[in-house]
Amino acid sequence: MSGQKHRWTAAWTTSPQRPGAGFAPNWSEEGFADQTIRQVVRLSIGGETLRIRLSNRYGTLPLRVTGLTVAVTVGGAAVKPNTLRELTVGGNATFTVPAGSDLATDGVAFPADALDSVTVTAYLAEPSGPATYHAQALATAYRATGDHRADPDDTAFTETSQSWYYLVGVDVAGAQHDGIHDDGNHDDGIVVFGDSLTDGTGSTQDTNHRFPDQLSRRLVAAGMPRAVLNQGIGGNRVMVDSPWLGDRATTRFHRDVLTQPGVNTVMIFAGINDIGISEVALDSPFPVLAPFTEVSAEEVIAGHRDMARRARATGLRTVGVTLLPIRGSAFSTPSSEAKRTTVNAWIHGSGEYDTVIDLALAMGDALDPTHDSGDHLHPNDAGYQAMADAIDLTLL
Repeated sequence: MSGQKHRWTAAWTTSPQRPGAGFAPNWSEEGFADQTIRQVVRLSIGGETLRIRLSNRYGTLPLRVTGLTVAVTVGGAAVKPNTLRELTVGGNATFTVPAGSDLATDGVAFPADALDSVTVTAYLAEPSGPATYHAQALATAYRATGDHRADPDDTAFTETSQSWYYLVGVDVAGAQHDGIHDDGNHDDGIVVFGDSLTDGTGSTQDTNHRFPDQLSRRLVAAGMPRAVLNQGIGGNRVMVDSPWLGDRATTRFHRDVLTQPGVNTVMIFAGINDIGISEVALDSPFPVLAPFTEVSAEEVIAGHRDMARRARATGLRTVGVTLLPIRGSAFSTPSSEAKRTTVNAWIHGSGEYDTVIDLALAMGDALDPTHDSGDHLHPNDAGYQAMADAIDLTLL
């Protein structure tokens, strides 16, 4: 398959972050050596051919991958044996991802349908150094000592983590639309770009109930599957860089949105952390969120305007999403409520976006108790479903 040319469409993505403490204990700072990592992701569209994208964007050493496989997920770390495929780069099973770089594998025949889960397994024989990762996967990653990339069962995978490591994309070709496999020439993917409300904070682990997941399910149920890509980072801000919460949205926008293959639409759903963290600087429930940079509504608006204009310049359709209610949360003060109102009024009325999805209106002045994960800021599974259900699919 490596000699064939394909028109790729991203079917699953996540945003890479610098190694760090994260929201929960993780393996990013220690890295890996003579260990196998097994990770499960769910595709938003299907295809006949598949490739994997890895990122060593924040690594200090070249990442030497001794072997990489993909297989159909059975459950946990177990895979369906006869579906396991070896992945190569330039025809080589062992390859290197340079420090500071991303890399895509060759394509491999791997028929899959929309909403299928696939398991990606990497064996790293040599020390990796600190690992580029995504802190809040809301999915379980598995680790084993030694080379277990071809194991069908999960016996060796005795360690777990709640983050993703190195894996940032799964692309398909021969994409499935309306139940028909074709040549994959469909540039209609949607990137949902934002923070924890995109990343899925408050949803149930290992169930794919994040907002983009729920939107993907709706599109499939409506008979019009499209790639829905989650480029959220918990705690991320539009105008402030953080070693733990990711590069500012305006900085990461190019690599996380504009370079995704097969995309024609971006939903920009960001800014609540710029507003909220500004308000909790002196009495923060998030003690490691420094820097506590004060950000005005006008600065958040400037960031939105910058991203919307850059997206349109590359031919993407832009969708502005209003900021959800924060009443009752740690972020809620008279000042932050005023800022949120100002930003939402601009998103809704400026004309900078091709269209607007008013999730603030749909979700009300405060999260409904049946939609609240408990912090009055992040929805639960039902809340994320309500957000997806509130979208008029014709706007996309």
